Amino acid sequence: MEDNLVLEQLGKIRAELDAARERDHEIMARLSGIETGLTRIARDEAGNYAEVIHDRHSIDRIRER
Repeated sequence: MEDNLVLEQLGKIRAELDAARERDHEIMARLSGIETGLTRIARDEAGNYAEVIHDRHSIDRIRER
């Protein structure tokens, strides 16, 4: 009878562990999406900064005339 209780508890522990692994997988997938989004934002900001610098140089050349 005690064996059945132990096996029952082990079954519950395994089920909880499986659920935790599934949550971890979902969290990691969502985190990956967030990281990808941040990378895109950083890339876009770098591109915008390059455009601003280019525009400033163009304005400086116009002012020098």
